[in-house]
Amino acid sequence: MKRILRLVSIAFLLVVFCVACAKKEVVKKQPVVPQQQPKQETTVQEKAKPAPQKPQPISTEQVKAAPVISLPMLYKVKKGECLWKISSYKEIYNDPFMWPLIYRANKDKIKDPDLIYPGQVFNIDRMYTESQKNSAIHFAKTRGKWSLFDGK
Repeated sequence: MKRILRLVSIAFLLVVFCVACAKKEVVKKQPVVPQQQPKQETTVQEKAKPAPQKPQPISTEQVKAAPVISLPMLYKVKKGECLWKISSYKEIYNDPFMWPLIYRANKDKIKDPDLIYPGQVFNIDRMYTESQKNSAIHFAKTRGKWSLFDGK
């Protein structure tokens, strides 16, 4: 008797599930056709416009005078953050696996890379080589399970 009740209840649940999924309505949106604007007559001045000029190469004076978008050199830790999260920010490194670069630049401030505290201010290394970047990424990927930091 218990088996029959189980089978009936399972069958009932399957039917309810199938009916609920089948009742979802798919609303097809009509494509929006842009309205055509009436053509304007071209004037003599528009016809006499010169052809667009090719861009000129930029001189070094123009490069020096151009505004530089600066990336932060310091970062203040907020509650709930870790080196992984900080290095994943777009303005920092945009790659969470590069957290060892932050750790190496701040070894005097960080005793354990797994324990950082709100209010700490870290230097962000912007002058790293490709080999340092690859080394940091390799270290982050092969570090292993979390444990108390042993300095390796």
